[in-house]
Amino acid sequence: MDCIEGMKKLPEECIDLVVTSPPYDSVRDYSGFTFDLHQTGVELYRVLKEGGIVLMVIQDQTINFAKSLTSFRTIVDWCDNIGFRLFECVIYRKNGSEGAWWKYRFRVDHEYMPIFLKGDKPQYFNKEPLKIPSKHGGEVLSGSGNRRTDGKTNETVRRPINLMKCRGTVWDYLMAGDKDPIKRQHPAPFPDQIPIDTIQCFCPPEGIVLDPFMGCGSTAVAAKLLRRNFIGFEISQQYCDLVEERLRKTKGPANNQSLDNFLKGNDANKNEPENNDSNIDMI
Repeated sequence: MDCIEGMKKLPEECIDLVVTSPPYDSVRDYSGFTFDLHQTGVELYRVLKEGGIVLMVIQDQTINFAKSLTSFRTIVDWCDNIGFRLFECVIYRKNGSEGAWWKYRFRVDHEYMPIFLKGDKPQYFNKEPLKIPSKHGGEVLSGSGNRRTDGKTNETVRRPINLMKCRGTVWDYLMAGDKDPIKRQHPAPFPDQIPIDTIQCFCPPEGIVLDPFMGCGSTAVAAKLLRRNFIGFEISQQYCDLVEERLRKTKGPANNQSLDNFLKGNDANKNEPENNDSNIDMI
C-alpha cells in the first residue's frame, strides 16, 4: 500500500517514533514506483504524538558534478512548511564506494540522518544505550575547561575520565547489509543497528514505531528485537515478502535477557521459530 494513503487511515497522534529511509532521487531503481516526500511529511506530522521523533536516512544524487540537494530541501520544507523542528542532523558514516565519479569527486562515505521533532522536546530520550567507550576511560587527566560565550576559558581541571561517554553526531555503521543475504536482496538497505539505536533512544517501552518505506524491514526487525509495536507500509509486494521472511527468522529476546547478550547469539538462532510480545503490522 502507498504510505500516504495508508497513513490517512491512522488516527492523529498515535505514533511514538518513525525510522525510515525514503527512495530519494534516482539513486536506485524501485520498479517505477513514485513517492511524495512533502505529503509523506504532512501525514507523519499528523500521526506523530507530541514529542515524537522522525529519523530519516537520506543522501543526494550527484548530477552533472553537483549534488541534487534533496536532503537539504526536505529538511527545510518539513521544518518551514509542515511544522517539524530539527532536533539534530546526525552523520551516518559508512564504507563508501568510489562509483562512477571516482576520477572526479571524493569517495562518498556518509549519509545524512536528520532527526525531526514534533513539539517542544522529545517525549522520551534515553541515550545511555548509545554511549561509546572513552579513549582514556579510567585515567585521571588534566585539561582546560570549556570556552565560555565571552571568549574566556574556565580554569584547568584534573578529574577521572568515565569509562563510557556520550556519543557525538557522527555515528559509525560500516555494514549496511549486515551480511544477511535475505536483506541484501533490496537495492538500498541500511544497517539494523540504526533503528535499534534510535528506538532505544527515542521510543518508550510499549511505544509504537512506524516505517512508511519498509524496504528490507530493518526497522520492523529492530522493533521486534526491542519489543516495541510496529506499523509499516510498503508498496512493493516483492519487498513485503522479503520483510515477512526476515521477521519469521528474527527471534526476540527472552523477558530476562539483555539485548546485548541476545544479539550476540541471535545469528545462531535466527532460523528457529520464535514468539514475541510485540505487535507487527505490515500494510
